[in-house]
Amino acid sequence: MNMKPAPTAEDASWFTHDRFGLFIHWGLYSLPARHEWFKSREVISDEHYERYFRHFDPDLYEPKLWAQAAVAAGMKYFVVTTKHHEGFCLWDSQLTDYKAPNTPAGRDLLRPMVDAFREADLKVGFYHSLLDWHHPQFVIDRFHPLRNRPDRQQLNASRDQAAYAAYLHGQVRELLTNFGPIDLMWFDFSYPGQDGKGREDWQSEQLLRLVRGLQPRIMVNDRLDLETGWDLKTPEQFQPRQWVKVNGKPVVWEACQTFSGSWGYHRDETSWKSTEQLVQMLIDTVSKGGNLLLNVGPTGRGEFDERALSRLAGIGEWMSRHSRSIYGCTQAPDEFQTPQDCRLTYNPATKRLYVHVFAWPFVHLHLDGFAGKVEYAQLLNDASEIIMQENESEEDRERETLTLSLPVQKPNVTVPVIELFLK
Repeated sequence: MNMKPAPTAEDASWFTHDRFGLFIHWGLYSLPARHEWFKSREVISDEHYERYFRHFDPDLYEPKLWAQAAVAAGMKYFVVTTKHHEGFCLWDSQLTDYKAPNTPAGRDLLRPMVDAFREADLKVGFYHSLLDWHHPQFVIDRFHPLRNRPDRQQLNASRDQAAYAAYLHGQVRELLTNFGPIDLMWFDFSYPGQDGKGREDWQSEQLLRLVRGLQPRIMVNDRLDLETGWDLKTPEQFQPRQWVKVNGKPVVWEACQTFSGSWGYHRDETSWKSTEQLVQMLIDTVSKGGNLLLNVGPTGRGEFDERALSRLAGIGEWMSRHSRSIYGCTQAPDEFQTPQDCRLTYNPATKRLYVHVFAWPFVHLHLDGFAGKVEYAQLLNDASEIIMQENESEEDRERETLTLSLPVQKPNVTVPVIELFLK
């Protein structure tokens, strides 16, 4: 039987249908342009980091262009960093001066983004960091840029983590009160244990109650260090080998991935994934019942750089002819064995099975266990018929093999897909 995820606190049907979203990491770290953890990794002081606040001026920022790029790529929702670990806020928060309106940008940058993506019919998600390396009450821990200060203990003596938690909750209240219906709340992240922070430090149970009270229909991720109450698991920068499970039961999940190694804009990074790798990543995720949240780090001037736009356009070219093997699809029923070098997705509403061919074979593709179950086969990109033959040999009969006769040349698409209409 086909697996179904355990029920979530809120309705996840839109999420498990749409399958593909855009992550956006944007903040002051776009100016040093070498990683969103730059302040911590390079142990940067507040005084040094202030230069980026004084010079943050995204004069080319046009969120409608961002939304257009996401739609063209086939994305259905977006999640943006309202505040990352550096503490800088994209919106006009009334609880801090460390915000976009007080930089040369001179305005709230979040509201026009939300408006632009909503107008493009994308659902809205907010990432919000639980950490804050700028806030004076945030207790210095193992990730904090001041962690190596010899006077760290004395500095912490004057800091009150509970006061910071009140600030954290207050900002979440602003975000979930002032921007209309929000579809997804993406908190990041907990690291309990020695010299870390977890549920008590964030007052996570109260925070989750606040979120549910303000936005009853919202989905919430799993990073508040709570065993229950969340809606989705969020594996980061790796592809699970199978449908993600908790206590042996499949759950709603979303892989969050970057084009390269950094989430924020990284000018000199050279390990960018190809369009083919990214398309295969999307397919692989859906074949295991998950979503893909793919990240862009805009530049300090407010643009998606040419590398990101090229990848998004390439994914969109593939999605323009193959999206029905992604939207509304999930892991194939167990009775269907995945052929070598392929991935299967399945649409339970239409009863169509999709064979994504990662390595194009010579003429024949053998599908064990498919005999007697398929009424018609075609290439999805052009709806051209694929000739089928069943049980051609004794071995094939034993394996219930359906053999597809393919064109010698691979179709001119990033990943060919064969659409099978099941009986």
